[in-house]
Amino acid sequence: MAVRDTAAVTEEQPAEVVEGGGWLLLVYRVPSEPTRLRAAVWRRLKGLGAIYLQNSAAALPAGPSAERALRHLRREILEMSGSAILLSCQALAGEAGVLAQFQAARDDEYEEIVDRCRDFLAGLEKEYVAEHFTYAELEENEVDLVKLRNWYAKVRARDAFGAPGQPATVEALDGCEQALEAYAARVYVEEDEGH
Repeated sequence: MAVRDTAAVTEEQPAEVVEGGGWLLLVYRVPSEPTRLRAAVWRRLKGLGAIYLQNSAAALPAGPSAERALRHLRREILEMSGSAILLSCQALAGEAGVLAQFQAARDDEYEEIVDRCRDFLAGLEKEYVAEHFTYAELEENEVDLVKLRNWYAKVRARDAFGAPGQPATVEALDGCEQALEAYAARVYVEEDEGH
């Protein structure tokens, strides 16, 4: 795969897995001080959806976006006075375990979103109990739902193999959307009657 090393990549890009493309493996070392450098690399890899096979060895399904992102991160690690090597590889044994770890990581992220959806619905319920039906509150809840949907889009973009938790997350988000629509209808009625 010939990809220019200068391409800037964001975590929001969709996973473009090449059929039978194997894995990309970034093996790196970052200076121990300052610790923020290690934390920055960890956050970037987590944002890309990489899994750690062991300390300082992170894997992503092979694809053009993943390769660009890891090449970019490798360059950043080198600029930190670290060392890094990016490998394209096939798993000769144990690929099922790597895939299971990757799927579990996505399912954990999906479950976090489902938990936040429950919190969102509980928040709307509090507004009903308090009879708090204002445009300001509606706008705040709309912003919260957009954040949940954006978070889902990021996780979905790195879900290269369709983790089992994805459908339940879509269902939870749809439930939030329906609940917000019902709340909005009530706000419109209450605000119109108040004026």
